[in-house]
Amino acid sequence: MTTPRSTALVTGASSGIGAVYADRLAARGLNLVLVARREERLQALASELRERYDVAVEVLVADLTEEAGIRAVEETLRSNTAIDTLVNNAGTAQMAPFLAGDVARHQAINTLNTTALMRLTYAILPRLAENNRGTLVNIASVLALHVRAGSALYSATKAWVLSFTRGLQEEFADSNLRIQAVLPAATATEIWSHSGVTVNDLPEGSVMTTEDMVDASLAGLDQGELITIPPMHDAGLWDRYETARLELFNSARTGIPAPRYVKQ
Repeated sequence: MTTPRSTALVTGASSGIGAVYADRLAARGLNLVLVARREERLQALASELRERYDVAVEVLVADLTEEAGIRAVEETLRSNTAIDTLVNNAGTAQMAPFLAGDVARHQAINTLNTTALMRLTYAILPRLAENNRGTLVNIASVLALHVRAGSALYSATKAWVLSFTRGLQEEFADSNLRIQAVLPAATATEIWSHSGVTVNDLPEGSVMTTEDMVDASLAGLDQGELITIPPMHDAGLWDRYETARLELFNSARTGIPAPRYVKQ
């Protein structure tokens, strides 16, 4: 009996980071399921990848801010047992003061960046766990570690993605599953066209190409990294951050109020 070729499902695949992930995974010989809202772009990319890499590419048009779209992708993840790689890339941002946007827009961003990612992960993870193999890549952001005026919602959603992914990494630490959180910094994608901030507003030389971002992230995955920050040159920075984080956490386990909070 022939073992089916591994398949990767990539969300937000019609452009930018998702499209480059699709290209790089196809180059590695994986079949693909491409998910996004823009069917014309998905079909064009699918045709190109089939011709270039001789892989099977399925297109699934779905809006992951909507319940129907989330359910459609969940069903594909559960029914297509060849899918053993999920790249949760779909996401969006609105870099503006919180009160400058309406609550419906905020809810849509939160649903796309967190709820959809959680539900798609839940749809595939039981099979990956049972097979003790597979790959989960969750795209977060360096703004998971930092927040500024105008990024309250986006930073919060990406911090959620980071914490969620780290929790799963702990749960499956003794398995053969590969679970990676990717924290891009400024990357040249279409997200800037509707985020409220343009690439021209950023410091010169600070924006990475999508190709470099994805290639670095896949290199990190191959090296077994749990957290990949593509433009971070000094890997020791993360180790020092982790040390400080754990010291802070452990300092809160005394069960005694700190002296500054005790009335004199």
